[in-house]
Amino acid sequence: MGIVTTIAPFALALIMLGLGASLTVKDFTRVFLNPKEFFVGLVCQLVVLPIVGYLLIIILKTPIELALGVMLIAAAPGGVTSNVLTKFANGDVALSISLTAFASLISIVSVPYIVFLSIELFDISYVEKEISMVGISLKMFFVVTVPVIIGMLIRKFASEFILRNTKNIQRLSIGLFLIVFIAIYIEEWDSIVMFLTKAGTIALTLNIIMMIIGFYTAKIFASGIAQQRCISLECGLQNGTLAVFVGTQLFNDMVYMVPTAAYALIMMSTSVLFVLFLRRKIN
Repeated sequence: MGIVTTIAPFALALIMLGLGASLTVKDFTRVFLNPKEFFVGLVCQLVVLPIVGYLLIIILKTPIELALGVMLIAAAPGGVTSNVLTKFANGDVALSISLTAFASLISIVSVPYIVFLSIELFDISYVEKEISMVGISLKMFFVVTVPVIIGMLIRKFASEFILRNTKNIQRLSIGLFLIVFIAIYIEEWDSIVMFLTKAGTIALTLNIIMMIIGFYTAKIFASGIAQQRCISLECGLQNGTLAVFVGTQLFNDMVYMVPTAAYALIMMSTSVLFVLFLRRKIN
């Protein structure tokens, strides 16, 4: 777990710095112009996703040692990958960016709350590190909120440089995401193989259900197909690096992160297939 524990905070901070560099104040004020789509997406991500994750743990009788890993990924906000894939899917990129930005900032409160609530609901006793909800929130503030603010300041004072290197920043973010999860797969391969079926089953089920819920909820409440595609991808693509970072603050053993690792692989596969289907349908 040593490599993952070391690189996860730095990788997450750099990913959030890249997110901040892609944001302007308009990305936050825009939501007041079209609040309906924004709130539909935010509620699906921050409320519906954790509830569905909790219900699936009970329905599928997920082993207790994997339960918190499932709730960690269910609590995580959308990742920057969703912005890239929304663009490829001809979805509402502006909405995607606003959702990712707001959910990421809110996550310093929502993620610790959901994690500690899950510990209580499942009567989990295998949390090995002494840390409070406030303690996790503070750590998340320094690796999530602060880098986003710094990134936005860089965007404001060096906008030409940022605009020229937008694709490189996106590639770096995706690359860092992959490095973290490759490290998990290398370090915990035996545990992943041991729990692959159970972790993979709930991860795949959660991912598909949430993409469907996001798509059809947006169809009912949002204004168009571009918003449906965006919200569906936002519901299916979580910030796995953030989930891993929080996990490293709770556990010494990475076996509890197997669902997060499984979800990361599955969400990329299903989302890319979804985008390819949409592009083929368009063409």
